[in-house]
Amino acid sequence: MARKPPYRAVAKIDPAALASFQAGIRKRYSNDQILGELRDSAERLGRSPTMREFAADPETSVHPQTVIEHFGSWNAAKREAGLVPRRFATREELVGLLRELGEELGRVPTAKDLDERRGSMPSKSLYWHTFGSLAGALREAGFDVPLGEERLERAVEQGVMLARKLKRLPRFADWAAARKRDGTLLTEWQVYRMFDARRGAWSTFQFLIKERLEDEGRAIGSDGRFS
Repeated sequence: MARKPPYRAVAKIDPAALASFQAGIRKRYSNDQILGELRDSAERLGRSPTMREFAADPETSVHPQTVIEHFGSWNAAKREAGLVPRRFATREELVGLLRELGEELGRVPTAKDLDERRGSMPSKSLYWHTFGSLAGALREAGFDVPLGEERLERAVEQGVMLARKLKRLPRFADWAAARKRDGTLLTEWQVYRMFDARRGAWSTFQFLIKERLEDEGRAIGSDGRFS
């Protein structure tokens, strides 16, 4: 489909002049001013504000999107302002941060979103250890998580447990043997079909297990082994 041509008024804009204007707009607020507004809003609310609460605060003059543009993310700005705990100790804090991230993104957060916000968001592994799975954490935060995603989370967690026992990434035959000993495991074919039973399906599953193990601080060799 051909790209729709821009409006004539937009097409006439001098790119250099526009860039200069936009840079000037961004400079209207210093980082210190934004952090001050965040702290003041928190004091009025009696708690750390969400994006929606900050936008609704009649005494703030900064838009949440401006905060994000300056600091990279909403939670990074709140951390800089001293409004996000350095350690995420409680379930309530973890759930609250997921809700705020979802509000910022306008959709259900993913594991990749957490990876991209390391330093301002808790790690995936902390959510997995606290809630049993990221899907469980998202559900507790009020997000609608498809059943298929929850099943995949379960399979990966089972794969991590088996890998720890084997000291390497599990192969298809390893899974089949483990399933005979433990009926609570998904079958190897159930796992295989999660990836549409296409070529490379099992190695894709192994890659997800590898990522989870690396989040625990393990170094996985090219042969899939680790100590």
